[in-house]
Amino acid sequence: MFGVIRNSLFGSVEGWPCQVLSRGEKEEVTYEERTCEGGKFATVEVAGKQFDEASKEAVLKLLKYVGGTNDKGVGMGMTAPVSITAFPGEAGSLQQKVKVSLRIPSQYQDNPPCPGDESIQIEEREGMTIYSTQFGGYAKEEDYVNYAAKLRSALGSEAAYRKDFYLCNGYDPPMKPYWRRNEVWFVKE
Repeated sequence: MFGVIRNSLFGSVEGWPCQVLSRGEKEEVTYEERTCEGGKFATVEVAGKQFDEASKEAVLKLLKYVGGTNDKGVGMGMTAPVSITAFPGEAGSLQQKVKVSLRIPSQYQDNPPCPGDESIQIEEREGMTIYSTQFGGYAKEEDYVNYAAKLRSALGSEAAYRKDFYLCNGYDPPMKPYWRRNEVWFVKE
């Protein structure tokens, strides 16, 4: 586990392969349209808890998995971002369920280790095109909801994207106090 934390602070963290297609700005919100590669992801679903609590629980399980709690006992290293699928509820709030995902590092994509925790599933996902906006700080539910509303407003009614969920992404370990990167992604239809 310490190795995962050390590498995420001082080493290189493999990023999710994405390519920027376009950039825009509207109503003081900057956003990008990107294509992101598919691949295998380790995922954990948590229901019946508030967003922040559920996300923390799931992230800790995924950290243990990539840190070596798997059938091969291998520490795979971190990838970024940690992606949290959020499901909008009524009045702008989020439902009490999340799906937290971490892309399996490239060298393990063909044959990822089996998780030691039954709540972790390995999923194959298709590539996707997304709209994203970025912000800093230690992101909580309120921040993601706020930036999702800003992105929705900036895109207007012309952009076609999934309305039943969006992705809340964090790129940095909790020990990094400055220049943090968080994003909200809407998946293009």
